[in-house]
Amino acid sequence: MTTAWVEIVFFIAGAGILAGCLMPERWMPPLPNDKLLHFLAYAGLSLLATKMAVNNEALAGWLGGLFIAGYLIEVLQKFVPGRGFSWLDLAANALGIVLVGGTVLIQGWVFGC
Repeated sequence: MTTAWVEIVFFIAGAGILAGCLMPERWMPPLPNDKLLHFLAYAGLSLLATKMAVNNEALAGWLGGLFIAGYLIEVLQKFVPGRGFSWLDLAANALGIVLVGGTVLIQGWVFGC
């Protein structure tokens, strides 16, 4: 997949995650495991970020941006009916970012990839 396609998929996925996270609870279908979904969403975005980043510094910026976005979404959920800020959701987001993006970042720093 070319970088342009990766960027398109990243922004569509990010918009979908944002829309889902800011949807009132009464509009949501029952979710099997909310924390797993948070982990998978941010792990997927992190994987896409690893494909878009041109170097380790850019990847660190993408990963930091994803964490900040996850935090801001949690803050915004305080204003959505039936939703609220969750430290566990933020932790699941961070775990997805660290396990996928952080692994690639550390590999690049250690091995110079």
